[in-house]
Amino acid sequence: MIRQQLLEKINTRTKPLGSLGKLEKIALHIGSIQKTLTPQLCHPSILVFAADHGIADEGVSPCPKEITWQMVMNFVNGGAGINVFSKQHNINLRVIDAGVDYDFPEGINVENAKIGRGTNNMLHSPAMTMDQCQQAIRKGAEFVHQEFEKGCNIIGFGEMGIGNTSPASLLLHKFTGLPLQECVGRGAGLDSEGVKHKYNILKQVADKYQPQTPLEILATFGGFEIAMITGAVLEAKRLNMLIIADGFITSSGFLAAYEIQPDILDNVLFSHQSNEHGHKYMVEYMKGDPILHLDLRLGEGTGVALVYPILQSALIFLNKMASFDEAAVYDVEKHR
Repeated sequence: MIRQQLLEKINTRTKPLGSLGKLEKIALHIGSIQKTLTPQLCHPSILVFAADHGIADEGVSPCPKEITWQMVMNFVNGGAGINVFSKQHNINLRVIDAGVDYDFPEGINVENAKIGRGTNNMLHSPAMTMDQCQQAIRKGAEFVHQEFEKGCNIIGFGEMGIGNTSPASLLLHKFTGLPLQECVGRGAGLDSEGVKHKYNILKQVADKYQPQTPLEILATFGGFEIAMITGAVLEAKRLNMLIIADGFITSSGFLAAYEIQPDILDNVLFSHQSNEHGHKYMVEYMKGDPILHLDLRLGEGTGVALVYPILQSALIFLNKMASFDEAAVYDVEKHR
């Protein structure tokens, strides 16, 4: 019922039918989630989860893992991409230590939810125990619930973790059945030889384990930050919030949530299609329609922040634009 009413409202604004393109689809999607003809975006928030990965010890990233904690400090000091874009659009930003191999000093603006000092090296043992994975999922849900209690109805997620395109690639491979070669990309800037080495390491990991359930797959191949994103997505769906997906690594958390509960997609918008090789396949598998194509591959939730003003525009046209009747403008469609 509400969907039909929204379509009628969209189609009777003073514009040719369908002429606002994807903005019309966005307005319909958000209005359908909120079940209202006048949807609103309230207290937008981005949660950035940071963690280290044991698989980084195998040279799957060109970056030393110390960069994880150094970038977390950069977030705290306001110097990262996600900081400047969040500030530009008045988006609340929280930085969460999901499992960084570093002890952050007390009193700084990093929230301690550390499950461990990085995941295990998957070449030797599963990334997480089932208990750790479930704990991470619960933690992610708790952070979302806190935002909801503050009046937030639109939430997105970012991540930071050297080596975390590797778990994301493995999750894509295991959940979709796509050949591993199609799932592995350059990450933070590997050259062709580096990508080949990364693939060879991940092939050994993929062949080593055969977990069956979505939770077992997430625990075996995921990361603490990815599992927290999974729990955060599931909780945001439970609370009927608008959920904005970011790039490759963040979307792997959405992918795990989708495998656990497919109807999360009713509440999800995909902010962009990343330039990381596997993201296109990940989004297609979840039947997503990315709003932006900017060749981004930074992570951190930057796509979420960048797409936010477009979502605002979609609701402004729906809520503020005059109808043909109000403006006394001849409606071509009405008189066909």
